[in-house]
Amino acid sequence: MRPFLLLATREDDAVADAEHAAVLRYGGLVPGELVRLRLEREPLPELDLDGFSGIVLGGSPFCTSDPEASKSPVQQRVERELAALLDRVVAADAPFLGACYGVGTLGVHRGGVVDRTYGEPIGTVPVTLTDAGRADPLFGALPPVFDAFVGHKEALRVPPPDAVVLATSPTCPVQAFRTGDNLYATQFHPELDVEGIVERVTVYRRAGYFPPEEYEQVVARLRASRADEPPLLLRRFVERYRR
Repeated sequence: MRPFLLLATREDDAVADAEHAAVLRYGGLVPGELVRLRLEREPLPELDLDGFSGIVLGGSPFCTSDPEASKSPVQQRVERELAALLDRVVAADAPFLGACYGVGTLGVHRGGVVDRTYGEPIGTVPVTLTDAGRADPLFGALPPVFDAFVGHKEALRVPPPDAVVLATSPTCPVQAFRTGDNLYATQFHPELDVEGIVERVTVYRRAGYFPPEEYEQVVARLRASRADEPPLLLRRFVERYRR
């Protein structure tokens, strides 16, 4: 089997390793079937798209909609490299799944508008599939309505002209979309379980997602939550595209 590729941008090793482990676990993959590149550490090498079954873009502390002058040189480099890669991925209609950061990255690349209008606090939200989502070969593996973990400062306000909106939530109109036949992005996190999101909250508690003094309450609320269905999306992505 050709491996899948995980593109990561998380500087914290514990969070980066947990994300990698979650994609392996919920994708039903063994380590040799998932190649990880940490773009915050080194430039993206030249990739042979045909050498991979598909690409997964993990979440990120980066915000696409940040003013350009406020972005670090690393973030600017990563955005340039991902844009160039997406030029090739879109042209080939190659299998791609972006989680959270993927909505901004793929959405802007395809002409959408990302800003802070529809940010959502850390927690679970009810996600509803659209008619297109229920009919989609990937998203059709999910129930019509399910709870998912979110926590994002930015979101798509205007979908790309060629986007098919697959899922929505009460406070974020675009929870997932598809462009072409094989490129997907989710605002929610299909790779997160309770322990995973608690770990991220702990690491990023001073990153502006919530007031730091509310940390204990946020963790308590998360530990009382469930989001069992979203990981089915990772498994279905692997099942559909492995070759």
